[in-house]
Amino acid sequence: MASPWRYGATKVAASVNAALFPKLSAILSVMAQDIMLYWASGSPPCWRVMIALEEKQLQGYKHKHLSFEKKEHKSEEVKALNPRGQVPTLKHGDIVVNESFAACLYLENTFKSQGTRLIPDDPAEQALVYQRMFETQNLLKKMGQVAFYEWFVPEGERMESALKRNKESLIAELKLWEGYLEKTGKGSFLAGKNFSMADVVAFPVVTFFPRLHCPKERCPRLMEYYEMLKDRPSIKASWPPHWLEKPEGPDTLKNL
Repeated sequence: MASPWRYGATKVAASVNAALFPKLSAILSVMAQDIMLYWASGSPPCWRVMIALEEKQLQGYKHKHLSFEKKEHKSEEVKALNPRGQVPTLKHGDIVVNESFAACLYLENTFKSQGTRLIPDDPAEQALVYQRMFETQNLLKKMGQVAFYEWFVPEGERMESALKRNKESLIAELKLWEGYLEKTGKGSFLAGKNFSMADVVAFPVVTFFPRLHCPKERCPRLMEYYEMLKDRPSIKASWPPHWLEKPEGPDTLKNL
């Protein structure tokens, strides 16, 4: 099944490219058809790979949308490619890449000359991109500690001290990211003036803060960053389908 979220500006851009560069479009289409992605809606690791595919102009890739609720990611089909039974799993020809960071870097290195350049050549700029990429795991982990505690621990078993500790840890993490964005300046991306792999990796995590009703005053710069990027074509084209159906998430972070 081909990627289904083509609309608005993305459709117009695709039509213009097809008209002006028919041979190039045909080549890119063939390249994309060699790619298969196993993914689940709303998963930050899956979403970042989908954004990378869009940025590298690989629209039309094959994909299989799996349900976490039905445990489809634990199917024999998936486990034959990824013994951990996790998504995303990216298959390009005979090459199988598991883990979202590995898949994103594979796409950038394999298709470096097309689409958006996501890893700069300058050593200092490259180092900052890599640093922000991997730091994203801290933000996801600490947000998850707050959200998952409320979602999965029965109310009668929750400890106020644990919830308080998790919230304080997340608040401290958010202050770091606020500082990063203050340093790069208003209107900049996470690692500087250009959109990079740091943004590909981080944006799907950042989206959970407005979605889970985190107060804007808690992370104003991160919220501005979200507003700046949410309509980027690669992000709109890969927006989680169930979020389109239900834009509002639970108010898990409203008291942060």
